[in-house]
Amino acid sequence: MNHFLFSLSLILLSLYQSTTTTLAQAPPPGPSGPPNITKILEKAGQFVVFLRLMTTTQESSQINGQLNNSNDGMTVFAPSDSAFSSLQTGTLNSLSDSQKAALVQFHVIPSFYSVSMFQTVSNPVRTQAGDTKPGQFPLNVTTSGNQVNLTTGIVNTTVVNTIYTDNQLAVYQIDKVLLPLSIFGPHPPAPAPAPAAPKKKRATAAASPGSADADASGGVRVGVRVYLCGMTILSLIAGFVWS
Repeated sequence: MNHFLFSLSLILLSLYQSTTTTLAQAPPPGPSGPPNITKILEKAGQFVVFLRLMTTTQESSQINGQLNNSNDGMTVFAPSDSAFSSLQTGTLNSLSDSQKAALVQFHVIPSFYSVSMFQTVSNPVRTQAGDTKPGQFPLNVTTSGNQVNLTTGIVNTTVVNTIYTDNQLAVYQIDKVLLPLSIFGPHPPAPAPAPAAPKKKRATAAASPGSADADASGGVRVGVRVYLCGMTILSLIAGFVWS
């Protein structure tokens, strides 16, 4: 009996040492990869239209690539499906592919911003769409307490929810689509066409054949009249002399 217990103890000790060695040699879990904007929005739900726009314009791949290769982070304002449904019918279908890409880019800031960081942001904020000049893609961000307000010059909206944040990527839900002035703003009227140059008048020095004939016939009539008057005067003088 004692021999059996001794053997069992040896077996258990051997198993314990083997398990301890295996755990000690197991590599630590690797760091988690960068966030993926597509997976984040899919998990959150209610962003089907925005996801479709990001996919068809390949902006989702660009965002994920920048998150992999940049330390600046990114901030995304994601309009919900209800925000898109409030647009006029046919708004998205009327846009060209480049305009759809610019629309998505206008919702992305190429830097990470927490809610508190918006309190000191400089306006207008530069988005992935680029030019912030008036009439182009200016986006102004202001805060009131913990509320973040967004203004494009056409649309005023607020951040209604923080979908995701990890100090590299921040994704905020907004209740309206951010419409940039460059695409949806009033455009100046086209300049009026230049007045047509006045046509040059034809030279009048050369008279028409009809007018030349008229001048010639008029001259003949005047000559005949002078001749007849002259003959009449001579006849009167001759009669006076011979009388």
